[in-house]
Amino acid sequence: MNYTPFNAIHKALGAKMAPFAGFEMPIEYSGILVEHKTVCEGVGVFDVSHMGEFKVCGSQALAFLQNLVSNDVSQLAIGQVQYAYLPNETGGVVDDLLVYKNSDTDYLLVVNASNTDKDWAWCQAHNPMGAELENISPQVAQLAVQGPKAIDVIQRLTAVKLADIPYYHFAYGKLAGVDQVLISNTGYTGAGGFELYFPNEAAITVWNALFEAGAPEGIKPIGLGARDTLRLEMGFCLYGNDIDDTTSPIEAGLAWVTKFTPDKQFPSRALLEAQKANGMPRKRIGLIMKDRGFARHGYELTDTEGNPIGEVTSGSISPVLNVGIAMGYVKAAYAKPGTLICVKVRDRLLSAEVVKMPFRKNA
Repeated sequence: MNYTPFNAIHKALGAKMAPFAGFEMPIEYSGILVEHKTVCEGVGVFDVSHMGEFKVCGSQALAFLQNLVSNDVSQLAIGQVQYAYLPNETGGVVDDLLVYKNSDTDYLLVVNASNTDKDWAWCQAHNPMGAELENISPQVAQLAVQGPKAIDVIQRLTAVKLADIPYYHFAYGKLAGVDQVLISNTGYTGAGGFELYFPNEAAITVWNALFEAGAPEGIKPIGLGARDTLRLEMGFCLYGNDIDDTTSPIEAGLAWVTKFTPDKQFPSRALLEAQKANGMPRKRIGLIMKDRGFARHGYELTDTEGNPIGEVTSGSISPVLNVGIAMGYVKAAYAKPGTLICVKVRDRLLSAEVVKMPFRKNA
């Protein structure tokens, strides 16, 4: 079991702890519903220090990334972040990730905690050009400060003008007296806010400063349970549920971060290019329950006559909408918004409507 630098704090605050991606992590403190609404309406802090971070440097850094990730890294400006994924050799997804550009020869990859070791091995095995790679995951702490009031709280701790950092951009600066904190206008909640990266040694300093500065806004620690319901309301993919090594990124709705410029020769490029041009037999969809109840991961999806057409990959009750919502894959003929289908729950068929995501429209 691994532990983040905030483990003792979580336990002191009475968090419900559980293993996640090889780490002991907080699932909830005061309850998922309360924590979810705190992030939507105020400000909450997630410990996401379990995420993986890789440095990619040197004269071959860009060439390496162009042949590794799906998106066009050459279009990144310094100080900009890009969402992408790692295509595998069979048209599936090794992982989805963020690419940060510090300079033309200095990039940072942020990968999912559950895939850090797999991704690191993948990067090393697909580096024939000799880019300089370093796995700095064990050295980096990360907090996601999310919600509409996050900017006010963080601004009290830094001279960096946060309002000048556009969405999916970042800056470095002193925060809570800690030098060179990476302040990123990104997040996995759809509620706005920033993700902060800093050395493990500064972890307690940054945590305490945030909670002191955010006291007037009612800042609260938030667990992974609310992180999951927040991302589901936004229709964001969760690796291992909605995408994996066997999922086509095209059927998953990730064609928008799949670029086929001449300088990109990532694994399974030809296959994905053909899929993007010809369409897929199934598609990822969003569902809102019409009948009382909710869908869980793995539940079968059927047409209104009970014929199988797909399955649920993520599902929960939406704390904002107070109704069951889900994502899943269905045959393409049933993927149009407004289509009525069913979720098979035990021996019952519960009615659901295909809807356009995100579910939380005011995000």
